[in-house]
Amino acid sequence: MNHRAPARPPHAWRTGVVAGMASYVDAAAIVSTGIALVLYQGPLHLTGGHIGVLSGALTAAIATGALLGGRLGDRFGRRRVFTATMAMVVAGCALMVAGGGFAPLLLGVLVLGLGSGADLPVALATVSESASERNRAALIGFSNVLWGVGAAAAGTVAAVVGGWGRTGGQVLYAHVGAVALALVLARLRLPESPAWLTARRERCRAASPRPADGARTRALFTGPYLRPFAALFGFYALTNLAANTSGQFGAYVAADVAHLPVDVSARLSLLVLPVAVASGLWFMRIAGTPRRMRYFAFGGACLAGGYLVPPLFGFSLATLALSMAINTVGGAFAFEGIMKTWAQESFPTLLRATAQGAVIAVARYLAAAFALVTPALLRLDPSLLYGGLAAVSAAGLLIGWFGFRGNRLSAFSVEAGQVVPSPDHLSGAARPYARA
Repeated sequence: MNHRAPARPPHAWRTGVVAGMASYVDAAAIVSTGIALVLYQGPLHLTGGHIGVLSGALTAAIATGALLGGRLGDRFGRRRVFTATMAMVVAGCALMVAGGGFAPLLLGVLVLGLGSGADLPVALATVSESASERNRAALIGFSNVLWGVGAAAAGTVAAVVGGWGRTGGQVLYAHVGAVALALVLARLRLPESPAWLTARRERCRAASPRPADGARTRALFTGPYLRPFAALFGFYALTNLAANTSGQFGAYVAADVAHLPVDVSARLSLLVLPVAVASGLWFMRIAGTPRRMRYFAFGGACLAGGYLVPPLFGFSLATLALSMAINTVGGAFAFEGIMKTWAQESFPTLLRATAQGAVIAVARYLAAAFALVTPALLRLDPSLLYGGLAAVSAAGLLIGWFGFRGNRLSAFSVEAGQVVPSPDHLSGAARPYARA
């Protein structure tokens, strides 16, 4: 295939929206699965064990896709991969709509998860490569807004169809599939990433096929990249474990613990949607400034503290709504958005997608394993589980704070030759701030 750069690259915000919608699809798929499996439970005779396996399979598939997606995008091009992966999401949703039992649903969640996971690192690399130093942090932050909107949109659909039984679950997956299909068509109009084309040409012209030190995967485990890589692992794996559990099993908790109808509990998303959008837009304003660590501390307190509301005051509609609202504010400043920002800034171009894909994969694998036992833990003691989620989230937030509070130099600035880093710059000791 002949990759040619366009005569006029598309506007960065257009690319940011079309590629960043990977976050919308990821969130909508996770939330829709959590709700749809509850709706499928009776008509398809699914047990709590079946729901745990299907939820874990989705998360594991997303992890595997993320691990593979960055590498495939580096080798075959951003455009090829994020078009193919979104087509997989369409196919996975179709299988979830048509599936009539545990086995076909398992196949569906695997296809859906692989496509969604593989899309994430490639799409985010595309967003970064289309941006300038002035708007890069805002564009990355906007993908986090889209994640919140995707979760809220799935909840909004569920608020309407939550009483429809299996049909309601099918509508939830049809929503995700329709968005994914529209994205496939929109992405066909996007050109290949100019940055990837340049890197590919330089590799083809190189006298030796051996990658430079900055392109070796093992560089992530040594030298200046080890600290941010390890910090991202700890921060995102633990905070995502708590967030993924509360997100995937929110409908299960509402139905089986708080004894709320699915359509009623789903309307909680409508209540927090304005909070999610407002908080996400505010994060876009501060993501590229020194103030983001102060907001991270505030967001971390909200993120961990929100999980404590139901065990302290009982599981009810009011406490679940309050918990979700507090978590939403906290997550805007101390979860997915800041992880994406740190991941893009901390590594050179030839390692960026690899590093982020690995971080997402490990976090999702951990969450997938935990999903297998979550229904049993909820039956044992839901208050103890939510207290544990608060503790796990707090541990991850502390890792993020100590890992990045002094890491204020963007790798984009280093690669552009705007600054000459000392050996300590990317290890966390540097203090000069490079706006990203």
